Amino acid sequence: MNLLTERLRNNKQRGVSSLVFFLTGGYPALASTQDLVLGLEDGGADAVEIGMPFSDPMADGAMIQRSSAAALANGVSIPWMFEQVARLRQRTSIPLILMGYVNPIFRYGVDRFFGDAAAAGVDGVILPEVPLGEWERFRGMVEARHLCGILLVAPTTSPERVRAIDEASSGFLYAVSSTGVTGGTPDGRAMEHIRETRKHVRKNPMLVGFGISTPEDALTFAQVADGVIVGSALLRELEAGKGASEVAEWVRGFRIALDTPQKVMNSGHSEG
Repeated sequence: MNLLTERLRNNKQRGVSSLVFFLTGGYPALASTQDLVLGLEDGGADAVEIGMPFSDPMADGAMIQRSSAAALANGVSIPWMFEQVARLRQRTSIPLILMGYVNPIFRYGVDRFFGDAAAAGVDGVILPEVPLGEWERFRGMVEARHLCGILLVAPTTSPERVRAIDEASSGFLYAVSSTGVTGGTPDGRAMEHIRETRKHVRKNPMLVGFGISTPEDALTFAQVADGVIVGSALLRELEAGKGASEVAEWVRGFRIALDTPQKVMNSGHSEG
């Protein structure tokens, strides 16, 4: 079984909330990516999304845009990404997901991309701007390499479309907590949207992302989903100068919150 599928399904069966983090490959430095992934694992992450930097990340907020620009300036490329994954595979079995936009993939060669991703040890891919209607052009190549193809649903997605996207996805279903770009703050309706979406998800675990910045946020959304994804908040920690060991300790706060919910609930946090 795919490492990502196995980890998240096992967590769901055990009643454990899955904790996934996003970082931009090659940020803040080329040499930092492997150590940061291992630090995230040490802190309790169940999987790591590694962003493939792109010059026009239209779904991403200012923090991810800054990290992408810095990573590109550092010289990050798709072959470099695969090299990092292959080296990580010699050091860890944590599930690894590549997230990125399709223009660089088209330039690289779509079939070649998925073949090289699988060979390097990638477990899943997220192509955030590809809608359900366009996913079929990639789905066969993804499934043939035993990769997970993770699709997104938004608060505005209809129940019928949620069910269709869930059926087309594998690994997990990525539920966006709010409209707009990454790094924002979910509004008061976010929990209502997530609860409604969850009713229509049957095939995959459902993880919530966008705007989850604190352990309290993570706990709030994990109560109505199978786990959470944290991205911009981690990048802000890296921008502030945190290294791998400090990141591990920061992540541990999220892990503790998800594993001991009653303790955190009693602390009087407010919803995300």
